[in-house]
Amino acid sequence: MPIFEYKAYAPGGAVKTGVVDADTAREARARLRREDILVSEIQELRGGRRLAGGPKQGWLAKLKQWRQQSATPSGANVEVVAAATRQMGTLLGAGIPLTETLKAIIEQTEDRRAERMFREIRERVTQGTSLADALAEHPAWFNELYVNMVRAGQATGNLDIVFNRLADYLQKQRALRRKVVSSLTYPVMMIAIGMIVVSILMTVVVPKITSMLIDSGQTLPGPTRILVAVSTGFKNYWWLGLLSIAAISFVVERVYKTDGGRLFIDKNLLRVPVIGDLLRKQAVARFTHTFSTLLQSGVPAVASLEITRNVVGNRVIADATAMIRARILEGTDISTPLKASGAFPPVVGYMVNVGEQSGELEKMLDRIGAAYDEEIDVATERMTSVLEPIMIVFLAVIVGYIVVSIVLPILKVGQIQ
Repeated sequence: MPIFEYKAYAPGGAVKTGVVDADTAREARARLRREDILVSEIQELRGGRRLAGGPKQGWLAKLKQWRQQSATPSGANVEVVAAATRQMGTLLGAGIPLTETLKAIIEQTEDRRAERMFREIRERVTQGTSLADALAEHPAWFNELYVNMVRAGQATGNLDIVFNRLADYLQKQRALRRKVVSSLTYPVMMIAIGMIVVSILMTVVVPKITSMLIDSGQTLPGPTRILVAVSTGFKNYWWLGLLSIAAISFVVERVYKTDGGRLFIDKNLLRVPVIGDLLRKQAVARFTHTFSTLLQSGVPAVASLEITRNVVGNRVIADATAMIRARILEGTDISTPLKASGAFPPVVGYMVNVGEQSGELEKMLDRIGAAYDEEIDVATERMTSVLEPIMIVFLAVIVGYIVVSIVLPILKVGQIQ
């Protein structure tokens, strides 16, 4: 009989590792679940080694994961999942069985990929697989947070409530993302348009005018000579600029994928004026909303922090969350290591402490998240109001220099005549 090595959360939130013998991984999960053990990772062992570690299976696993991730358009899955989650919460709350609920979702889904995915989930559920395990087979659509909340909802019998909480959570995260994106859209468009205009001036307009000035045989002023040199560089070496941008992007992406590189970049991003404040508030809001939603759904605090660590989106906050989780395992409360981390504003630690003492930590986390949502609105408006005049002045200086550099020799010719 195959042997499986697992990592799981025991009752109370303690991390547990071990091995279990079963015919399949699904049977192993079911056996452990009957013992109130929540499995987070499980792999088959053969000859004392993990099968997933072999080169062939590892390559196949990566290929399967890539296909799953590329099978869904970016952004579309969030919209579809959010709508389906709300519908499932409503239908289950009305007493409709799970299989009939999934059937209704399939009939109402317009996206073909989503329809195929929900059909596969319904088929797995009718075969006896738990809904959480069926969802876990589609990581491109349902992340770890979603799956673990559904698993906790099934264990407590509050699946409809969990789906409603998930729908609220997804709606909040989507609204938060839209706020940040909308605040950055106008500045990015201005930068892009400005770069296009300057590029056209330097590669098309300026060379024609400066060639006429050079043909006149007069000595060009210093600003005009600099403009001619820059224009020639733009015209002859534009490909080098594009190549440099691509190389820098590639290097930054590779560095960001490493632990040290991501920590360095995220830490310095938080120090950038205005933008760093917005990023910190966004990460704190995501932390509080996620942690609160998991706790309300019955997920243990230790497991909730482990999941929250993977979704906060900033390495500094993620490392602080991991430290808090480690301290909780040692027997301390949540607020003490949260204050000591230095990654969270002091008011967050104070309010978490009040929530722990009053026994209403989940409600307090929701209040913190709502407060930071409002602060994000203010921060985005402030960032936009600061960036707009800076970019306008910057573009005005560039265009003004070009105009002055062209006008100076023309005026000089007029004076000679």
